[in-house]
Amino acid sequence: MPAVFLNDRALIRVSGTDAESFLQNLITTDIVSLAGNEARPGALLTPQGKILFDFIIWRDGADFLIETDAGQRDALLKRLTMYKLRAAVLLAPVEEQGVTVSWGEDAAEGVTDTRFAKAGVTLLRRSGNQGSANATLYDALRAEHGVVTSGADFALQDAFPHDVLMDLNGGLSFKKGCYVGQEVVSRMQHRGTARRRVVSVKADTDLPASGTEITAAGKPVGALGSVVGNKGLAIVRIDRVGEALATGTPLLAGETPVSLALPPWSGLAFPAGADEASA
Repeated sequence: MPAVFLNDRALIRVSGTDAESFLQNLITTDIVSLAGNEARPGALLTPQGKILFDFIIWRDGADFLIETDAGQRDALLKRLTMYKLRAAVLLAPVEEQGVTVSWGEDAAEGVTDTRFAKAGVTLLRRSGNQGSANATLYDALRAEHGVVTSGADFALQDAFPHDVLMDLNGGLSFKKGCYVGQEVVSRMQHRGTARRRVVSVKADTDLPASGTEITAAGKPVGALGSVVGNKGLAIVRIDRVGEALATGTPLLAGETPVSLALPPWSGLAFPAGADEASA
């Protein structure tokens, strides 16, 4: 049972009688249906529907804990405070730094990460340092199952929730009321206009560095995110990849031949070719 301490993660505690309604009306996650034993992904969006901050959220008794990248916690806390107005909500950083993740049949205590649960993997998250395994094990697990994080895999304010599979992994609600950016993502959902998606990347040799462009016939389809040996993640234009696959055009990360796969749990498939890609 690997247990990995992620020292680049930090927490914000949200408490108070209005905490649930405050979050429900602001972020992408359906907070009302959030069970006490699960952690869901979520985001605070720009009015244009792009991800301003990404995070994972779970209940801690009557409170909520928001786990995010340590480098963006203060900015997220400031933005949440801006929206608080007169709501009976308390927002405070958690002093204890870092989060421990553990997975496998004998995973210890914590809350279940719904992103991995979709792939049939029981991965638990808890605050603090209770892990000693190498962090690359966690990155390899993310690469295998299409689980991305900002900074490593995409830039904030440059991706829509659909791009990072939030419409499929529990991080994006289409049933609750309005929240910031909701109109844009709902329109993408109903029109089926999402063309960028997360894929797992594999090669016969080690992949080049993160940020390396992935191309088909010299044309860009995306760029590498997290890389662990010969496996990695990328967000790509699935219509362009579908066309390349249909015509037998090699896909390259830099000069390295690669294969791309949509996460099986997502139920997604590459468009069959040029006609379908342009439909």
